[in-house]
Amino acid sequence: MTAHLSSPPPLVSLGDLTWDVLAKPDTLLLPGGDSTGRIELSGGGSAANLAVWAQRAGYPSRFVGKIGRDRFGELATAELRAEGVDAQLILSDAHPTGVILGLIDRRGQRAMLTGQGADWELLPEEVPASALAGAAHLHLTAWSLFRDPPQAAALHAAARARAGGATLSLDPGSFQMIQGMGRDNFLQVLAGVPFDILFPNDDEARAMSGCLDREGAMTWFRTQFPHALIVMKLDDEGVLIEGPGQARVQVPATQDRAIDATGAGDAFGGAFLAGWLAHRDAVKAAQLAVQVGGWVVARFGARPPADDDLRARLQGGAA
Repeated sequence: MTAHLSSPPPLVSLGDLTWDVLAKPDTLLLPGGDSTGRIELSGGGSAANLAVWAQRAGYPSRFVGKIGRDRFGELATAELRAEGVDAQLILSDAHPTGVILGLIDRRGQRAMLTGQGADWELLPEEVPASALAGAAHLHLTAWSLFRDPPQAAALHAAARARAGGATLSLDPGSFQMIQGMGRDNFLQVLAGVPFDILFPNDDEARAMSGCLDREGAMTWFRTQFPHALIVMKLDDEGVLIEGPGQARVQVPATQDRAIDATGAGDAFGGAFLAGWLAHRDAVKAAQLAVQVGGWVVARFGARPPADDDLRARLQGGAA
């Protein structure tokens, strides 16, 4: 699961590298009570996770972001580089590495509490021009757009990457954050960026479009972003795709039993982009991505150690 011998220009993912604390209680948490459960500590962050999964799927990946000059930052960086990702990091003495608490329920669904750290403080002048030079693609998550900073840095990176010939993608990140920012304000920010691919999930699609049904939401997206490929993630119902030159099609999910949905959307996005950048076949890329996403939800954590099952899925969907 390394880059091809003749490596193409890299995918660059810009945004959050954090330290994740994932907790899945065995029983209902009660005020003042105690319970047992499963806890995992690891490097995370949506943008960093996507870079890892693109790299695991065989596409060379680079991550750009800001972390604190602290132990959590060192640990998260070590895990990222151990995956083969080219990590180009800005170190902060003023802000700590971000920490995310993820609470996992019995159905595997997660609620996240994000501690705002150095990743929220990235400035335009801190984005290394060399990190974007020659990139094939730049991926952003809306976590880099919900406030400024780091919004200006993300928009600056998008403009530079596009000027250099890169394609652009966005994961809207959080329906709750979209609602908090305000739908119109969020869409106004997106209007200035020529995204080639959008990765909303079902909830984010409704928050952005105002449509309650996914077919209506997809029609809204195709009108609002006529030049973008829309890849709508539907959890256990797979993914709905439509875009320029791509008729609307639904790719079914796998039959994997969900244990923990943390990072599944990032894994899907990384695998999808690895395939799409290699061959530009959206359906084929989605077929690989649902296999990877299904493997992730059936395990604990956003980046579980690779096993023979994952290697077989990646080999089966390789370009």
